Amino acid sequence: MILADDLGYSDIGAFGGEIATPNLDALAAKGRILTDYYAAPTCSPTRSELLSGTDHHLAGLGSMAEVMLPSQRGKPGYEGYLNERSLSIAELLRDGGYHTYMAGKWHLGLEESQSPKARGFESSFALLGGGGSHFAPVPGKPMPYDDVKYRENGVFTAIPADFFSTTFYTDKLVAYIDEHAGDGKPFFAYAAYTAPHWPLQAPPEIIDRYRGRYDDGFEPTRSRRVARLKRLGVIPAAFEPNQPLPSTPANPAWDDLTEEQKKFSARTMEVYAAMVEHLDANIGRLLQHLKEIGEYDDTFVFFQSDNGAEGSEFTFPNGPNVDNSYENIGRPLSNINYGARWAEVSAAPYRLWKGHSTEGGVRVPAIAHLPRQGHCRAAFRGLSRTLDLAPTFLQIANIPNPGSRYGGREVNPITGFSMLRGLKGNTTRVRPAGSVLADELFGDRYVRRDQWKITWVEPPLGSGRWQLFDLSTDGAEAHDKAMEEPVLFEELRAQWAEYKRANGVIPGGSGAP
Repeated sequence: MILADDLGYSDIGAFGGEIATPNLDALAAKGRILTDYYAAPTCSPTRSELLSGTDHHLAGLGSMAEVMLPSQRGKPGYEGYLNERSLSIAELLRDGGYHTYMAGKWHLGLEESQSPKARGFESSFALLGGGGSHFAPVPGKPMPYDDVKYRENGVFTAIPADFFSTTFYTDKLVAYIDEHAGDGKPFFAYAAYTAPHWPLQAPPEIIDRYRGRYDDGFEPTRSRRVARLKRLGVIPAAFEPNQPLPSTPANPAWDDLTEEQKKFSARTMEVYAAMVEHLDANIGRLLQHLKEIGEYDDTFVFFQSDNGAEGSEFTFPNGPNVDNSYENIGRPLSNINYGARWAEVSAAPYRLWKGHSTEGGVRVPAIAHLPRQGHCRAAFRGLSRTLDLAPTFLQIANIPNPGSRYGGREVNPITGFSMLRGLKGNTTRVRPAGSVLADELFGDRYVRRDQWKITWVEPPLGSGRWQLFDLSTDGAEAHDKAMEEPVLFEELRAQWAEYKRANGVIPGGSGAP
């Protein structure tokens, strides 16, 4: 299981991107891309669904622990960690005879009793929180994002001076796999990378490969991606992408930037691209190692991003310990993000980004490669979601679904659907026709049934009311059909009310019904 952090829908080559991602492209070329695959709107909710196979409002991450509202905190499903009522796929696989390994971002609890070791991982190296500097701290100059905690096998540990997150996590996972190689037991390995999550940092030699690549700005880059998505058949040739947000002083269009601002902005995207290329190179290292030890042909590989691209502003200002000068962008002591306009590029052709219920927030790139799969299969266009991974893993491992009791305790049952038949090409669906997907975070919410979707987006980026879209003809969510389809609209609103009740949702935002 390979998880990228804040990677946009069109960032990799197989999904229309110009960034060099030959290893993921090769995985797609021999495997299968999933074009209608949903994550939760942000990182820890997605991770809770990945491990538990149930909705994040039941699993303990009804909202992110860092931004839990007073009305939510401490309520059932809002514990801020993967709660005791939730299953862990690592526990199930471990108890079923698997080695279980994990390296990277955990974000599902800070205490030892909430660590990967406590939730079934035999060997683990975990960044406990939501992110951190990708380099080791510079001695004597702690950066605002250096105050992070790591655990290895449940015990607090430090990182080495030559640490770079993506490389280090790969090294750890390879070491864990090798420790028991050849003992006859199968393994589950979870590579939870933090790239390309801000702060944007990458090895300098890779950053320099992208110098000048983005000097023509947001819209030309985005238009080229949309054109490639169409040529690749990821989206229909008639797809009309959403329009960029209007230019404002806080979020100016390219032509409203000064030359100096354009130079700086283009450089942030160069660093982001370098992070994605470096991530791809390390995924390649991991897959190549599986080939070298003779395990690749017997391994199911799944790749996805944890949510849409990051469009919020998280750049820390210059100071004694922060150097965001143009010359230092992407290097130690820099702490920047690329902003909403480049996030619109990464999310192409969809609307908005991480944290929102729109397609740009929840539809993510995903690639599956089955054991001994030697040729590419056509894109899988069935609707699927991160909580479908746990039942998929169980079916592949031939381990029974435990239902509502496990280890002598009542548990949240797995509510996802195995994707295996769909990935093998035996069906075009993961879910039965007419079944519902729904979610909520920070007040944004949606209900999806077949091609129909109602979406509520909080102001200022949304209307603060329900809208209805036909995604089969309007993937950009630009044309509200609520007045044209009143019966369907009310049915989906009723299904939202049922989802809210069944999952104990306490909405953020305006809290409207």
